Amino acid sequence: QVRLLESGGGLVQAGDSLRLSCVASGLAFRSYALSWFRQAPGKEREFVAGIGWTTDMTYYSDSVKGNFTISRDNAKDTVYLQMDNLTPGDTAIYYCAATIRAFYAIKESWYDHWGQGTQVTVSS
Repeated sequence: QVRLLESGGGLVQAGDSLRLSCVASGLAFRSYALSWFRQAPGKEREFVAGIGWTTDMTYYSDSVKGNFTISRDNAKDTVYLQMDNLTPGDTAIYYCAATIRAFYAIKESWYDHWGQGTQVTVSS
């Protein structure tokens, strides 16, 4: 059974940093492209950052580019999202997702596996 488990969310102040982690089990981690999505209250879930099978292929939404960094550790079956200079606009539930069907994908429909999410709240 495939499982993605996020952690690292919390309540922080504007300008602070957080690092989210997502540990995968039940899948051939190295074969999957991974991404982070987020869903703010009253809004649709949106793509945040993605990383391909190799660690040098990363891509970001315009809203987080320069402040967020995605990385992966294949030895630990874990993907990370380092979030710096957080703002209240980053408040959302953050989900990790995995796909074997694409190297690069920003649409949810490409992803086969999802975590339950971790809450990030940024106060002003």
